[in-house]
Amino acid sequence: MKHILVYGSGCKNCAITADTFTQAAADLGVEIELEKVTNLELIMKAGVMSTPAVAIDGQLCHSGSVPGYNKVMRLLESDTQK
Repeated sequence: MKHILVYGSGCKNCAITADTFTQAAADLGVEIELEKVTNLELIMKAGVMSTPAVAIDGQLCHSGSVPGYNKVMRLLESDTQK
């Protein structure tokens, strides 16, 4: 199971990012636990400078924009192969 953290204020872009990860994981057959982190202190502690941002299993892998479906698929696939 992959632990996905979506960092952001809870805005529409953060929701789209979370939905994209949920859909891509389902399409790949990868089990995920997705958590939305909206606490500014926790976002800063994670080193996120712009949102939405995403961490997979504790590794920050994207920040500053809504990742497209294809990028999310690549992130989940490359992380699955490690």
